[in-house]
Amino acid sequence: MSKAIGMVEYKTVSSGMTAADTMVKTSKVDIIQAATVCPGKYIVLITGELSAVRASIDASKVKFPDQLSDSFVLGNPHEDIFKAIYGGGEIGEAKALGVLETFSAPSIIVAADTAAKAADVKLIELRIARGMCGKSYMLLTGTVASVTAAIDRAKVVVGDEGMLLDFSVIPNPDKELWSTIL
Repeated sequence: MSKAIGMVEYKTVSSGMTAADTMVKTSKVDIIQAATVCPGKYIVLITGELSAVRASIDASKVKFPDQLSDSFVLGNPHEDIFKAIYGGGEIGEAKALGVLETFSAPSIIVAADTAAKAADVKLIELRIARGMCGKSYMLLTGTVASVTAAIDRAKVVVGDEGMLLDFSVIPNPDKELWSTIL
């Protein structure tokens, strides 16, 4: 696994696709995901060495500053991030459930990385703007104390950027709820 990930979110598909091309031409990075998301935005998630990811993200931001909605670069992402993006996060014994929603795709990945590093929790899923009108959410589990600490830390990080929409900690979710989200 590479040492860094980065993402840009553009207001238009044409800017996003051109930005993706710029990013892979700027530095040696691999595209993990490049897709249209609701409501007609375009996201590009890349991976590679930290300096390459940073250079690629910066190049795309300079090229289309007016169309950029949000972006990030993470130098050492938590290992659960990739499984959660694809909805394959292993949870083991289900305990408390944490839910956090953001206004952008990049902000949910930053929130998830922050939460996973802040407390002993397992990321279950990152829903990145698909079918959500551009919003995103994460699901995580652990003890009530761990989930609360993780959500509290993530709230601060995305709240400082104005991207926090809502959150909750459910201490003991019913088995029927677990079966619908897993």
